[in-house]
Amino acid sequence: MEIFALSEGSYSVDATKKFIPFNPETDNRKDRPGSLFIHVNPFLIKTANDLILLDAGLGYKDTRDELLLHQHIRNAGFDPEEVTLVLMSHLHYDHSGGLVVERNGKLEPSFPQATHVIQREEFEFGLSGKSSSYHIEIFEALQAGAKIDFVEGSGEYKPGINYELSGGHSKFHQVFWIDLEGKKVFFGGDELPEPEQLIRKFVAKYDYDGHKAAELRIQYGKKAAADGDVCLFYHARTIAIGIVTYKDEMFTVLPV
Repeated sequence: MEIFALSEGSYSVDATKKFIPFNPETDNRKDRPGSLFIHVNPFLIKTANDLILLDAGLGYKDTRDELLLHQHIRNAGFDPEEVTLVLMSHLHYDHSGGLVVERNGKLEPSFPQATHVIQREEFEFGLSGKSSSYHIEIFEALQAGAKIDFVEGSGEYKPGINYELSGGHSKFHQVFWIDLEGKKVFFGGDELPEPEQLIRKFVAKYDYDGHKAAELRIQYGKKAAADGDVCLFYHARTIAIGIVTYKDEMFTVLPV
């Protein structure tokens, strides 16, 4: 099994829910008051049978009108059309924007050959238009041209790939464990988005259920430490792929 972090860089986001590229070397945080600053890392996993994408980033393009995500997949040594599975933790825009690409004024699925694994109620809520964190046009484009495998609750998707309805960051958020070819991987989406969230415990206002999300972070961290999982941190600035240890009630995260 090979694992690749497909970094899309850093962004600021304020109450308008717009994501604006942020370069820490040239931009000043003080110029963007009231903003959160995040890094975005979709992940690619190559196994003997699948090329798996874990969440899809913002869907921004480069100067050649190419999807950044597609170019990052090529840089990893693969073609975007080779992606067979897209595993989605949830559908907030910073995780789902790259599921579609604009071509000739129309949105099309970015991975038309892949099967998209999505919690059914998460998709239905996103399509309802009840939250500006979700972009309806993405889901309409997926309905029209993508292969979607809706799952419900928790279970085994296929041998070696398990999902759990976690419901902390969004009501129908899910996390994944991949246990294949002698390597175990945990992807917590926004339930465990950064290594730092294991080290400094807090309740976040941006979570659907902040207290539950805070408890889940610790629960997943302890499980990863006990099981020796490789953890994938979607919003990490430094350690996107790491190993967690837990000793004397303290977490440590080391890069892989």
